[in-house]
Amino acid sequence: MNVGIVGSTGYSGVELYRLLSTHPYVDECILYSSSLEGSRYVEQYPHLAGLSQEVVKPIMIEELQQLDFVFLAVPSGVSKELSQRLLGKKAKVIDLSGDLRLKNPTEYEEWYKGESAPTEILNEAVYGLTEMNRNAIGEAKLIANPGCFPTATLLGLAPLFHHELINPHSIIIDAKTGLSGAGRRATLSSHFSETQENLRIYKVHEHQHIPEIEQQLKQWNMEAGPITFTTHLIPMTRGIMATIYAELMNGSSTEELHTIYQNFYGKQSFIRIRPMGQFPSTKEVSGTNFCDLSIKYDPRTNRVTIVSVIDNLVKGAAGQAVQNMNVMMGLDETSGLHHNPIYP
Repeated sequence: MNVGIVGSTGYSGVELYRLLSTHPYVDECILYSSSLEGSRYVEQYPHLAGLSQEVVKPIMIEELQQLDFVFLAVPSGVSKELSQRLLGKKAKVIDLSGDLRLKNPTEYEEWYKGESAPTEILNEAVYGLTEMNRNAIGEAKLIANPGCFPTATLLGLAPLFHHELINPHSIIIDAKTGLSGAGRRATLSSHFSETQENLRIYKVHEHQHIPEIEQQLKQWNMEAGPITFTTHLIPMTRGIMATIYAELMNGSSTEELHTIYQNFYGKQSFIRIRPMGQFPSTKEVSGTNFCDLSIKYDPRTNRVTIVSVIDNLVKGAAGQAVQNMNVMMGLDETSGLHHNPIYP
């Protein structure tokens, strides 16, 4: 099949290229950009010397409409316009931005500070948390790919919500991310001198992923209340660690909870439940589509601690998008995603 990447020169775009250029069912991977059209891709990414011959093309809607698949790896505010013009044509579409994730237009306008996509587009878009929404994804023509923080958080909480084990008003998430999550364009907050040997909290109670997480939790349990969610910038390139705390409805044990997680995710290709007493680090999933999870119960506080790690550019963006493409096309879900972690 022929696929297109719109926004190919950003970090999510080049990660999509890495996965799709060697995908066994992709015949051609065509690159598009609104800012660097006409340039050779290797000029933007010299690490692809001898591997890429592609020239970045301008965004041509009529051409995109005729592809089998289009990935929108563009900033929020852009993809809502492109998705409208592609929907209903030949191409199936996966949007990696936040434009189509929130079903309530008022929430989008509050958190993203811009005009929402039309309601009919929002209703058409299926939320692409693959492990939780596989059947709907398989029937979809338009996917809202989840954000990186929501992916790590929701996969960490899903077993507890589905078994109704936690107080849905007690959730606290302390999340940390690498610098690539801020994108390729340099800013003061991503400057080496500002980030090296530094730890910074940001968007306190204001992060746009808060309503996305809450929206999904309410679908699992209407009683789910507002969450406390904080994000921190770590001086590393890739990775997210979400440390999640919640109060149990009734007492339990680490052994019992560990068994619940193993059973819940037993057949999922990209979820790895770590042995009891072993906690994952971001390096252990680097470059892969894995989400590694650990859980431990504290009887003193009746709280559970869940640790969830992903690569923000893979499971948190491009990898999950390719996983969703595979499901939409009826392919083996792991196609093009067989990678060992890059370690050390």
